Amino acid sequence: MRKVAIAAGLMGAACMALPSLANDSVMQITKDPKQWGIQTGDYANHRYSKLDEINKDNVKKLQVAWTFSTGVLRGHEGSPIVIGNMMYLHTPFPNNVFALNLDEGGKIVWKYEPKQDPNVIPVMCCDTVNRGLAYADGIIFLHQADTTVVALDAKTGQKKWSVVNGDPKKGETNTATVLPVKDKVIVGISGAEFGVRSHVTAYNIADGKMVWRGYSTGPDDEMLIDPEKTTEHGKPVGKDSSLKTWQGDQWKIGGGSTWGWYSYDPKTNLMFYGTGNPSTWNPKQRPGDNKWSMTIFARDVDTGKAKWVYQMTPHDEWDFDGINEMILTEQKIDGKERNLLTHFDRNGFGYTLDRDTGELLVAEKYDPVVNWATKVDMDKSSKTYGRPLVVSKYSTEQNGEDVNSQGICPAALGTKDQQPAAYSPETELFYVPTNHVCMDYEPFRVSYTAGQPYVGATLSMFPAPNSHGGMGNFIAWDGKKGKIVWSNKEQFSVWSGALATSGGIVFYGTLEGYLKAVDAKTGKELYKFKTPSGIIGNVMTYEHKGKQYVAVLSGVGGWAGIGLAAGLTNATDGLGAVGGYAALSQYTALGGQLTVFTLPTN
Repeated sequence: MRKVAIAAGLMGAACMALPSLANDSVMQITKDPKQWGIQTGDYANHRYSKLDEINKDNVKKLQVAWTFSTGVLRGHEGSPIVIGNMMYLHTPFPNNVFALNLDEGGKIVWKYEPKQDPNVIPVMCCDTVNRGLAYADGIIFLHQADTTVVALDAKTGQKKWSVVNGDPKKGETNTATVLPVKDKVIVGISGAEFGVRSHVTAYNIADGKMVWRGYSTGPDDEMLIDPEKTTEHGKPVGKDSSLKTWQGDQWKIGGGSTWGWYSYDPKTNLMFYGTGNPSTWNPKQRPGDNKWSMTIFARDVDTGKAKWVYQMTPHDEWDFDGINEMILTEQKIDGKERNLLTHFDRNGFGYTLDRDTGELLVAEKYDPVVNWATKVDMDKSSKTYGRPLVVSKYSTEQNGEDVNSQGICPAALGTKDQQPAAYSPETELFYVPTNHVCMDYEPFRVSYTAGQPYVGATLSMFPAPNSHGGMGNFIAWDGKKGKIVWSNKEQFSVWSGALATSGGIVFYGTLEGYLKAVDAKTGKELYKFKTPSGIIGNVMTYEHKGKQYVAVLSGVGGWAGIGLAAGLTNATDGLGAVGGYAALSQYTALGGQLTVFTLPTN
């Protein structure tokens, strides 16, 4: 129907002035459990709902209320959002948007169909996924695969403005959602596998004009880092903290993608996010710590200035992106109430930090098979404080180019990839979908050409040996102690985002296509239903006309399901995932459907 007009420059054209009320509107919606306005449920990334009509005693009676076909195959990540009586739904590429009237049985009120260049598809790393829409101040925000950020009128679907955030011809694409906060909408970028130099950017909600941009690598001023005020472990990072850790101009193609999830603390006005892997995957070609890839950033929302940073995997040798969500909680540690940030990194360690200062409090393995490092050094007097202690046998750097380092756990897709965890303030536990996967990794010399893959490694993946035989676990995690409370085994990786509710239950989906509900305290399975395709979407809930509903997108794909999604058969294709997940085709097929559940009417 409507065509997206791709803006010629990064600043875009202003179509309409809007009041700067986004922060207020989002916070009001996230406090109302009847609605679901942003992908993470709230700014703290809890993915928790106070709705309790569906609870651990009656969830076994759950039944399908209605369904909706998106008309698109490939991986369906993210979830719908619900504002009042309207549901807004997105698809993978070409990133169509539907506005559905819940009062009229899901009637399509408007549909937005971007006309994107299909040449974007081969530049996207790991399937043509998109992690969903966001709402603020009467606007639906879509960040398309071709990096066009679009502001749509929530009532009519008409485009208010659009702005281009990157250049697919250089390998810059998007798979992520956005963060509307105050009078800004904050967006990231993908493309580390193409040697892009990544950034986080804030645009005005009113007109799409750029407010600030902070790069992951490079000079201090371009990263919005103050050498004296930006800290790591409480100490100033110092001048040229990034440049000193790259050889020559390698920082210009250094990666550090920002395609993950963002959280925000209104009390401190800080946003939190992680940066991805350095480019290339061959560590021999980029000596140094490669800052600030693989890093947790705390930035001021108004200025973009970095308050603190923490690099989790210096000089990454395994593609352990650090982009996973940062979950903000207030809990007691050693009897003291702390403002905490908890992060489940791809590298297999679950981190808990003081989010005000960046102090590292906990760093423990959340899958026992993690073997590439023995531990994270927690001795503050040590020169290696905060760094992982790498096991030589699993070091692709030490083993060298053209050497196949075998049995590394986790695999490059991590102990958890982008699939977001949930947190319940009632149990004070985190519910984490995980991958139980290991790999062989062989780096090789690669040259950089703009717009061409800049990977430099061959991978193969397989279930963790000497374990339960499956490729996933769904766990409950105590972030204060760094301990697994309970763990449910799964045949395949759990690639779905979790949802916790005050009904004492946690929902998640499986790659075979099951929606599952488990007891939040014990992990006991209470309900499951097989949807038409594998679930890599995130479970959400809302209330309409006094009834609670649970909804999830099914449509197999993502990195784990890329073989099915893209029709790949070579075991090392899909950056190593195709062979590891070959059996998935025996359990599910391509799809694109929303399934909505509720309790039967008495």
